[in-house]
Amino acid sequence: MAQINQFASLDRVDSVAVITLDNPPVNALSAGLRTGLMEAFRQAKADPANKAIVLICNGRTFIAGADISEFGKPPQGPGLSDLFGAIEGGSIPVVAAIHGTALGGGLEVALACHYRVASPSARFGLPEVKLGLLPGAGGTQRLPRLVGIEKAMAMITTGDMIGAKEALDSGLIDEIETGDLRQGAIAFAEKMAAKGGPHPLVRDRNDKMIAARANPGVFDEFRKAHGRRWRGQMAPNHIMKCLEAAVNLPFDQGIAEERRLFQELVNSDQSKAQRYFFFAEREAAKIPGLSPDAKPVDIKTVAIIGAGTMGGGITMNFANVGIPVTLIEQDQKNLDRGLGVIRRNYENTASRGGLTADDIEKRMALIKPSLKLEDVAGADLIIEAVYENMGLKKEIFTKLDKFAKKGAILGTNTSALNIDEIAAVTSRPDAVIGLHFFSPANVMRLLEIVRAAKTADWVVATSMAVARKINKVAALVGVCDGFVGNRIMRARGLQSERLLIEGALPQQIDKVLTEFGFPMGPYAVTDMGGGIELGWRRRQETGAKNFIGDSLAERGRFGQKAGKGFYHYEPGSRAPLPDPEVEEIIKEASRREGIERRPIPDQEIFERLVYPMINEAAKILDERMALRASDIDVIWVYGYGWPLWRGGPMFYADLVGLKKIRDRMLELQKLYGDVFKPAPLIERLVAEGKGFADYKAAA
Repeated sequence: MAQINQFASLDRVDSVAVITLDNPPVNALSAGLRTGLMEAFRQAKADPANKAIVLICNGRTFIAGADISEFGKPPQGPGLSDLFGAIEGGSIPVVAAIHGTALGGGLEVALACHYRVASPSARFGLPEVKLGLLPGAGGTQRLPRLVGIEKAMAMITTGDMIGAKEALDSGLIDEIETGDLRQGAIAFAEKMAAKGGPHPLVRDRNDKMIAARANPGVFDEFRKAHGRRWRGQMAPNHIMKCLEAAVNLPFDQGIAEERRLFQELVNSDQSKAQRYFFFAEREAAKIPGLSPDAKPVDIKTVAIIGAGTMGGGITMNFANVGIPVTLIEQDQKNLDRGLGVIRRNYENTASRGGLTADDIEKRMALIKPSLKLEDVAGADLIIEAVYENMGLKKEIFTKLDKFAKKGAILGTNTSALNIDEIAAVTSRPDAVIGLHFFSPANVMRLLEIVRAAKTADWVVATSMAVARKINKVAALVGVCDGFVGNRIMRARGLQSERLLIEGALPQQIDKVLTEFGFPMGPYAVTDMGGGIELGWRRRQETGAKNFIGDSLAERGRFGQKAGKGFYHYEPGSRAPLPDPEVEEIIKEASRREGIERRPIPDQEIFERLVYPMINEAAKILDERMALRASDIDVIWVYGYGWPLWRGGPMFYADLVGLKKIRDRMLELQKLYGDVFKPAPLIERLVAEGKGFADYKAAA
């Protein structure tokens, strides 16, 4: 065996040259790996004894994509186009032997080979769209030549992976090797060499392109089906242009178009935002300052208190990964209802092909129903998920302190209440932590982990590890009213209410935010989530008043479930329709406050909704309720629908420019009061010519 460099080696088995790559942990396409691969192909093809070449990788995977450490840096080493020229040159067949994942540039390497064989567990994908990019090394031109245009559109515009069986059926791979992959690939290569040429390159395959040309409407149909989901995004639309080029242009011209459109995306604010977020998500998992001795504890059993919407969803997260859960309710009726909802959720997933009937029963078997709080005794982690009432939560934690075993973590799913106050009723405040799941908890990926004043480091470390285990994205925050996400939401909500009183209507406010990229506006969200009723019931407890909200509730306008809320809904439809009754309620609210309504421009609505969010986030940072500006962005993208391709409110603020935002807020302060007074941190950063990306909290 010849060692080409530290990443590549070259061996020969009979007449087959075997190139092996080894760049742990995922064989990323680093400059060093590309250099070694280029030289390995040069040497393999220069030896006339070699009748075929197999490309294989050591470790747990094939090439899983680009080397993220090289993002944003000047390119070094051979480019992929030069490398593919080395792979495609010559007459002997090249076989890619794939295990693990072949993603992004890794799949593009495999596509440059003549043939592909894979292990049964291999997965394949071009996920560049998730970074606001497109496959820039021929992926949009080669993939449709193998799998057809419909399959290529689905794979590249979503970035989702497919398995080996689907890859074989679609034509992406040529064989599944159930035995030893290396031996199987060598045997396949020998067979192809013995068969003789020509061995057509993927770039030269044309039969599926001919079929696509016969159906030119396929692109418009796909855009129509998915355009709403792509609203405002450049990458999916650029991908579609590349795929049209693959069908309608010669290969080299299609490659040139792909390269041009790729460069447009690389330079776009959208891709910069998505690449920023890629790193922000990973940074959120890193908690500075924890004691070196704070090792995560293995959570083997969990107890959930409350079988309502939140408790049931949280329960599913643990059952999904095989962790037994004791689900506790105060009466049989609520317990049965909660278990029924869990089962229906699983059955709905099964109806879409996501689970088998056996999977459902296995997960349900992990859930032990109980009416006794004492049954928390064996749990490593206990999560309280009852109604947002401080008295009730204190009562439960007082009892948990008696029943929970020593070393158990006591978590509360509160979305806003003071966790220090909850922890104080126990004899072990160091074991208490906030675990704020977002609704629906079995779907939403965000988990706000709230560190209280006395929460132990090992509890924080364990909670972060649990989040990863149940496939959540966690962000650590501090104790303040509403924590990070809801506190910022409240700032936006106050302005949306004022805008209604001054002259806007729900449909205009929602339109402004959906045009920015939010999947739904605040009033459509309120209707969907039952916010009218929840707010009304809270006000009844506290004696507070809200004319618009109270008027809607008193008329039974409780949102989608009632067929009317801020909007009207036709039977069987979730489409929000403006309602004259709601408009009259809003106008009456304006009259009661002596406000003469006026037309409000969309730009003013946007600034009055979004700039207070940024301002509140700056206060949160200054108070050290969030570790990093990027953590706030993670919370808002995963928890509140901020469009990923805009990076999050803090990234967006830096993109617009903090000085511009500060100056506009000063104008708004003169018009609407100190609610728009710029936060001290914004003033400091503007004075220093910096942005949130430059902010580092004082030690």
